[in-house]
Amino acid sequence: MGRSSQSALPVNARQSLEKLVATRRGADVFEPELPTVSRFHAMTDFTTLPGYQEVKIQRSAAETLGIDNPFFRTHSVRAGATTVIDGATYDNFSSYDYLGLNGHPSVGIAAKGAIDDYGTSSSASRVVAGERPVHQELEAKLAAHYGQEACAVFVSGHATNVSTIGALMGPRDLILHDQLAHNSIIMGATMSRAERRSFAHNDIASLEQLLVSLRPQFKRVLIVVEGLYSMDGDVPDLAALIALKRRHGAWLMVDDAHGLGVLGHDGAGLFEHADIDPRSVDIWMGTLSKTLSSCGGYIAGCAALIEFLKCTSGGFVYSVGLPPAMAAAASAALDALHAEPERVARLRENGALFCQVAREHNLDIGSTTGLAVIPVIVYDSLVAVVLSQKMFERGVNVQPIIHPAVPERTSRLRFFITSEHTAEQIRRTVAIVAEELAAVGDSRAILKRLK
Repeated sequence: MGRSSQSALPVNARQSLEKLVATRRGADVFEPELPTVSRFHAMTDFTTLPGYQEVKIQRSAAETLGIDNPFFRTHSVRAGATTVIDGATYDNFSSYDYLGLNGHPSVGIAAKGAIDDYGTSSSASRVVAGERPVHQELEAKLAAHYGQEACAVFVSGHATNVSTIGALMGPRDLILHDQLAHNSIIMGATMSRAERRSFAHNDIASLEQLLVSLRPQFKRVLIVVEGLYSMDGDVPDLAALIALKRRHGAWLMVDDAHGLGVLGHDGAGLFEHADIDPRSVDIWMGTLSKTLSSCGGYIAGCAALIEFLKCTSGGFVYSVGLPPAMAAAASAALDALHAEPERVARLRENGALFCQVAREHNLDIGSTTGLAVIPVIVYDSLVAVVLSQKMFERGVNVQPIIHPAVPERTSRLRFFITSEHTAEQIRRTVAIVAEELAAVGDSRAILKRLK
């Protein structure tokens, strides 16, 4: 591995690395101000963007440490419990294929049949190009799954949240979202121009305090939470949220992107996990790219909501319709979810085993429920990146999650568990994490070894 781990650091490389570590610890790093004459010309150079500079610092630090870029690796096989990268096979914990339906025979047959019937593209928005039966079939199945009157499917999961929230809410409205809400929720709230406030993660008292103090000032209020949080693997108190939204006259929106196929005895989602009638929730959102092995997103709710979105939501009206093959694949995957509950049972067993073994090794797995998403929290961003590289060298593909994706000092490796992982894979992987984490140490130890 790392050539630079065996030699002293060049001065400029060490400065870049130390600057990155200082920034991650919250220290102020000041840049010299550009001369007035050249300032405006410099602003036309894309490399002066602060985000770009951060990327360059990170890459310089990674090269200094001899660490490969853990992102954008080329996989030569479908996503699954194992993968092949550059001809080598790895245990794979970086896939949303929670129930192993990506590659399920019925899903592939449905997608191929839709291509034969409708081609590879919807060719325009559904408003312009018209409907295809596969879109209507998928929407009807999703609406029925959530006990709702109707559903709309979008070509992008991210755009589903952005364009739905942006269409529903306005300047006289209030959006209250969990502190750990997905970027798409925050972007949708920003686009809406509504007042936006966050409440402490899964803290009902914090949310209620905001509602008591702010509700009278606004016309409409939207509460947005996730069914299964993708960074921590925990869930909200759905019953308490429903009681709050009823008491204060608000809408409740649940982003169940990671919950479908995972939560509840049969994988129906957060409502089954909480034993709640799904009709008690105003807006169900989800994505097609995880359990349903496709691409896109959906909103399920009352007929008036769906009619409104199909006529006014930019992500639906101005975006091309979901490719027919993707709609057919998602529809077949939803059928498989309902027909093969044993997949959900295996997923639950695997998650429980991972948590059990992780605790035996004294690893910090935070507040996870152990259902599909399990973090191993290592706190330090540099440690997370180095540990991910060490895991890769040991035949395990798992991604580091660092600031700003998670709050500073909560960096982690994030493991996605599937029904297709074996007990042997899980036990071996957790043992490697514990062994390599002990060897890596903290960021100061890493820097000291490079002197």
